[in-house]
Amino acid sequence: MNKAVYIATIEAFSGKSLVSIGLMNELLIRKNKVGYFRPVINDYPEGKYDNHIMTMMRYFNLDLKYRDAYGFSRSEIVDLLNKGQEKKILETIIRKYKKLEKKYDFILIEGSDFSGEGTMIEFELNVKLAANLSIPTILVSSGISKTFDEYIGNIKLAYDSFKEENVEVLAVIANKIKPKNLKSVVKKIKKVVDKDTYVAAVPRDENLLKPSMRDILNHFDGKVLFGENHLEKPVKKYEVGAMQLRHYLNRLRDKSVVITPGDRADLILGAIQADKSDAYPGISGLVLTGGIMPEKPVIKLIEGLNTSFSIIVVPPNTYETATKIADLKPRINPYDIRKIMRSIGLFKKYVGVKQILDRLVKYENENMTPSMFLYNLEEWAGRERKKIVLPEGNDPRILKAACRLQANGLVDIVLLGKRDQVCSTVKNEGINLDCNKIEIIDTETAPQLDAYARKLYELRKHKGVTETTAYDLVKDVSYFGTMMVLNGDADGMVSGAAHTTQHTIRPALQLIKTKPGVKLVSSVFFMCLPDRVSAFADCAINPNPNSEELAEIAIATADSAKKFGIKPKVAMLSYSSGSSGKGEDVEKVRKATEIVKQKRSDILVEGPIQYDAAVDPEVGKKKMPDSPVAGQASVLIFPDLNTGNNTYKAVQRETGALAIGPMLQGLNKPVNDLSRGCTVDDVYNTILLTAIQAQEDK
Repeated sequence: MNKAVYIATIEAFSGKSLVSIGLMNELLIRKNKVGYFRPVINDYPEGKYDNHIMTMMRYFNLDLKYRDAYGFSRSEIVDLLNKGQEKKILETIIRKYKKLEKKYDFILIEGSDFSGEGTMIEFELNVKLAANLSIPTILVSSGISKTFDEYIGNIKLAYDSFKEENVEVLAVIANKIKPKNLKSVVKKIKKVVDKDTYVAAVPRDENLLKPSMRDILNHFDGKVLFGENHLEKPVKKYEVGAMQLRHYLNRLRDKSVVITPGDRADLILGAIQADKSDAYPGISGLVLTGGIMPEKPVIKLIEGLNTSFSIIVVPPNTYETATKIADLKPRINPYDIRKIMRSIGLFKKYVGVKQILDRLVKYENENMTPSMFLYNLEEWAGRERKKIVLPEGNDPRILKAACRLQANGLVDIVLLGKRDQVCSTVKNEGINLDCNKIEIIDTETAPQLDAYARKLYELRKHKGVTETTAYDLVKDVSYFGTMMVLNGDADGMVSGAAHTTQHTIRPALQLIKTKPGVKLVSSVFFMCLPDRVSAFADCAINPNPNSEELAEIAIATADSAKKFGIKPKVAMLSYSSGSSGKGEDVEKVRKATEIVKQKRSDILVEGPIQYDAAVDPEVGKKKMPDSPVAGQASVLIFPDLNTGNNTYKAVQRETGALAIGPMLQGLNKPVNDLSRGCTVDDVYNTILLTAIQAQEDK
């Protein structure tokens, strides 16, 4: 079963709390531990808390700390977006969600409220959050104040927005619908969503639409004078008390609220007596305006009357209070058991819980988003700390990446270089790296030098390497780093920021060699595209692989993708799709595809296939309608180095994709190459990849 669901809406006051409460109640019946999370909450003054979170925590007695239950406040989100820090938003929310995921069997995520500053960006943000958390969604919308066409049109736009970001919409719940329109609404919604999307309609319920005295209290940030235990009383009407008592008594209605200045003792006491009298209807409360407290004798009198409703004082004057109170939107709060139970009852009656949970059980998200992939790299690297040697210890990019790794405590780093030069670069570049807490080795004076030279000589003397040559070679940072990995003094090596690919990997090919049964070392880039992560191979090592080699590259890359959380669907790329093209190059790809199928029947593979048919669902359906890979390929195998290298660079530049790698496949121990144009992020992520490879190789 999928571990979470995201409840989203397209507007304020949609009634998604009803859905959240109802679904939480059902989940707790079926699961031992259910968590709750809100990526974005409203802004609250000191000492005030999010109403949704507190309702869930208190009513359902959730084992959850308040600060763990949300990501950001609305003002924090707006501030970060204004600074262009959307990446920080996604990273923080993913991290907080993943922390809860480890603790609970299931997590119910409730989207934002669409109230206050920043409402224009909220819908898009909810879509992005659901996509980056890789979580299916339940879409909730209110039918109040909309025509049929407006309502269905809004739902279709919202539904399509989620689907375009590869977010599965499990259900659409139409809320606050007129009872006579329930069936019609469900029928019309089904016409604009996929056939397997569950659709339900919940009727408008006057009991939930009526505010309580607590709602009024919170709306005005008022103060309770009497009757705190009666704050949940529902309010039907508002009556302004500005006339003489004898006239006002005739205006009292059942469950109404009397709005009057705090110095109108006649109306206050008259309302209390009327409530106690069988001749008048019972009222829900008194709202005393202007921030005026009744005089002490009046308060003393009220204390002795034992009122059955609450009396609150609010700051605005009577006219302002009466005007603003009309805009009051009721909310379900932790103390309003009546509304909570009513919500649970409506949800059970009108929403097919079994259909939703059945879809959750079957749901499997095959899409890996870049934010989730990058989070996983850090999470996996931290499972078992490995030591990675970095031969280019004087390069500022290497040092900045090492600084991040040192701060995060994910990987142990060894820098190759002269200590004084490394520390000088750290100081001059303003890098916050503690040179006293990181291992720095000068290859020309290292105590391991003699032992490494002897071993290198023994391994390469059959190739004409002399003892003197071996001693000179091992001083080279690439050879020294490779010898550290070979000897177990480091678990992996990352180089190439200032050296060619050949300089980086030649020592590994000569000394570390390939794994048993592997004939070919190849490379893979993990391409972090805007909405997904794909594996591209081979874009760095093999110039013109034959069919057998191409098949081996495909198998190795599919296995690498799977190790890093990507479900492999392999596209063997060519300039034609299916059986349409002929020629030596196409036949090479066709033969390679058959070899993959023969050797590994567990791998979904298609080829030959063109790039557009491999990654675009619409093109894939047209060109290869029966293919399980066309339009959804996650592993793309290029026919030669020329095509692969140019394509990955074109995609990277044109889409802004982050290319992580190349990661070498097939070596006995992990050694990975960097591009000389690499960024600090490239270095950081490649080191994490290498550390994870070292865990797997163990």
